[in-house]
Amino acid sequence: MFDAVLFDLDGTFADTAPDLAAALNRLRCDLDLEPVPAGRLRPFTSQGVRGMLRAGLDMRPGDPSYAEFYDRFLHYYSQDICVQTKLFPGVDELLGCLERRGAPWGIVTNKAQRFTLPLLARLGYAKRAACVVSGDSARRAKPTPQPMHLACSLIARDAACCLYVGDDLRDIEAGRAAGMVTVAVRYGYLGDGDPIETWGADHLVEHAGEIAALAGIV
Repeated sequence: MFDAVLFDLDGTFADTAPDLAAALNRLRCDLDLEPVPAGRLRPFTSQGVRGMLRAGLDMRPGDPSYAEFYDRFLHYYSQDICVQTKLFPGVDELLGCLERRGAPWGIVTNKAQRFTLPLLARLGYAKRAACVVSGDSARRAKPTPQPMHLACSLIARDAACCLYVGDDLRDIEAGRAAGMVTVAVRYGYLGDGDPIETWGADHLVEHAGEIAALAGIV
């Protein structure tokens, strides 16, 4: 039995890839380039703007125009932050199970707060979350454990009694460093690095519905 379940946002809680891909393709349009299929960009979504610019424009920090395109990407994304974004299958049902049991759930993401809070509000979950920890909420973001410790303090729960669910190696590293039990989701974006089986997660799941059993609520 676990006292709380905490989720990464992009690729774990909500499928934000379509709207992030749309922002990237607006940049490509500015350069008179053809759009990149959203499916090709999808694995890089959990890596944030850096991953999207690398995948879609072969642009990296240090490139002369990087800062300009970084800011322009975020501007485009903020304009259409929740057009095609939706929760992954099974997540809403899982939240309902947790709430009926009286177990808090929350979000711990590296997404900046100015995007996290409006997105959760438009999805209809901002007021239901017991905590929302963004990439700029703690002094350092994941993979450090600082955001995880902050989340635990906000929900008044011990880390050892929390499940942390994510779709990126950084999620698992942060959860483990904080002393949480970690769950890696195969349905997420997963990146282009080491296979999910090598991340060291305590559990692997194919569907969000499996998390209820791990949390001891079914």
